[in-house]
Amino acid sequence: MNRRTFIQNSIAVTTASSLPVWGAQTPHHIDRVGLQLYTVRDQMKQDFDGTIAQVAQIGYREVEFAGYFGKTPKEARAVLDKNGLTSPSTHVPYADIENKLPEALETAHIVGQKYIVCPWIDVDVRHKPDTWKRAADLFNRAGETTRKAGVQFGYHNHAFEFQPYDTLAGETPYDFLLTKTDPKLVKMELDLCWITVAGKDPIAYFDRYPGRFPLVHVKDWAAGTGTSLYADAVGAPVKDGHIANVGSGTIDWKRIFAHANKAGIKHYFVENDEAKSMDDPRASFEYLSKLQF
Repeated sequence: MNRRTFIQNSIAVTTASSLPVWGAQTPHHIDRVGLQLYTVRDQMKQDFDGTIAQVAQIGYREVEFAGYFGKTPKEARAVLDKNGLTSPSTHVPYADIENKLPEALETAHIVGQKYIVCPWIDVDVRHKPDTWKRAADLFNRAGETTRKAGVQFGYHNHAFEFQPYDTLAGETPYDFLLTKTDPKLVKMELDLCWITVAGKDPIAYFDRYPGRFPLVHVKDWAAGTGTSLYADAVGAPVKDGHIANVGSGTIDWKRIFAHANKAGIKHYFVENDEAKSMDDPRASFEYLSKLQF
């Protein structure tokens, strides 16, 4: 082989190796699996510090609060720091969003949270004529206030928001909120179980509203009895079933999380409304920590 041929062959090999391999894809995984502490609410009532320690021992690195069980924000932050945990997000009731937002922001700053999420619209007001317009207006105002304070506002769904409402001329409350709130001011914490129970495809929402879903709740749904336990969350009859640990139900997590970049997902919070012991959040963590998508 002469020098010219050697150089030409070397250039060809180098060029070929630098070209993208179409179809090749590096698997992704969740770096920091989080837990919504409502999952272990009974344990938290009995032993706040010990429960947080157990959550960290399982391998969780983030937690989302839904109440502080008598702890001050400084005390809660100290327990997190001791156990190497962070809390990016907290749930704050609608009434407190309306009347106590400055206090909620102060708590968020102390604990280190970057998201304040409204988790629920009360059953007795959902079908009132002005409920969803008032909610959208409140969320926009709250989002403007929290943004100035360096915190993002969001809303967490159940299944009832995906049903058409007469008060919205047949539109669903979820779509109404998405279109009537400012995308910069109001993000969504999409509960991937409840949207599935409602018969909707989360990927369709990722396609329509890219980047709107920085937070997700991750819990599974299994066939069987139990739907009646969630009548207020579901809002209408659906195929019978019950909440299950992640990976033991029917939801296709690989399919959903393959669209995580489009959705804008930054934080994944496991939740199980029916958890009986720490074995439940442990099972979900073990599944998610190994999941590749």
